[in-house]
Amino acid sequence: MKRMFTDCRLVSMHTSIEHTGGFQVVENAMIAVENGVISTVGTNLPTDGFECLSMAHRLVTPGFIDSHTHLVFAGDRATEFEQRLNGASYQDIAKQGGGILSTVAATRKASMEHLIELAVPRAQSLVSDGVTTIEVKSGYGLTVADELKMLRAANAISQHVDVNITTTLLGAHALPPEYQHNAEAYIDLVCNEMIPAAAEENLADAVDVFCETMAFTPAQMARVFDTALKHGLRIKGHTEQLSNQGGSALAASMGAVSVDHIEYLDDIGVKTLAEHGTVATLLPGAFYFLRETQMPPIDLLRANHVPMAVATDFNPGTSPFARLTLMMNMASTLFGLTTKETLYGVTRHAAQAVGMLTKGQIAAGFDADFAVWDVQTPAALSYQIGLSPLHARYLKGVKAND
Repeated sequence: MKRMFTDCRLVSMHTSIEHTGGFQVVENAMIAVENGVISTVGTNLPTDGFECLSMAHRLVTPGFIDSHTHLVFAGDRATEFEQRLNGASYQDIAKQGGGILSTVAATRKASMEHLIELAVPRAQSLVSDGVTTIEVKSGYGLTVADELKMLRAANAISQHVDVNITTTLLGAHALPPEYQHNAEAYIDLVCNEMIPAAAEENLADAVDVFCETMAFTPAQMARVFDTALKHGLRIKGHTEQLSNQGGSALAASMGAVSVDHIEYLDDIGVKTLAEHGTVATLLPGAFYFLRETQMPPIDLLRANHVPMAVATDFNPGTSPFARLTLMMNMASTLFGLTTKETLYGVTRHAAQAVGMLTKGQIAAGFDADFAVWDVQTPAALSYQIGLSPLHARYLKGVKAND
């Protein structure tokens, strides 16, 4: 299949096409696509042998990538939201058996088919926001069978919604009730049974760990990451969300593609991310929903040229928001990111954060995943919330069935 997309107002996010990091709008651009991959980008390209499709001078960006979600789960935690409004902390609720473990109980009871049924409308909300790739984590099963069930459900989403799915095993999300006083034994289970089983069935692309005082230690995270790497899986970290445990620096030194949340990341951690090329994923939805006050070290990240991704962290307890453009707006209003930084955060840097380096840019050799918008400037994508300006999405050069 050879297609030429014409009359584009192109925002490529690729540095070689413009001198402003791909954020500048290129008028009358053309995108040549062959077999789902971009072959040429420019103006006045020859069209012989191509099927031509006019974008009618609409804005064209790379398809958005939501690089951190928990789309697969059962139940909700609206009652906990009310408890927090009445003064209870996230940690207090977790100690009372709420938090992650309440979602674990509901998810364990749900069939895979029901989990898929619940996840599909969440994915549909994201794709209506221009998303073409979604990272989906497990982490609400906390047994081998239930974690695999969640990963199978996550992988099945793309059978119901036109979207790319990449999956992450988050078995080390919390201590399950069966192991409340024996974290090392649970880490043994994750390393000796859970990761090998997921790898054998090719159910996961990456492995994640929640490294926090209420979750797992850096040493336990390192054990999980060692096992993941031995099975050929990428590694990612939930780190420095509630305190500084040094997990981000450790994850980066072990080759993590991203560390996420990072509100309490310090100077040493930032420099380690820069040294190893690890992405800092910002999750402003959780920051907002938990009414946190500790800001991620944005200026330090900028000064050290650490790429910043922006993601929804969609989950039932701390970020129940299935709108990536809302996160872009929050990243600007709460964290002070520029509109260029937020667009990088959901395209080029988000692709790095999930290890999918052929996505997130419109340039030769990249997948032809892009979004077409009824807006005049890329800044508008972080500006107005609720009225989606999305005109169309394309995956591998084929219009998605939205």
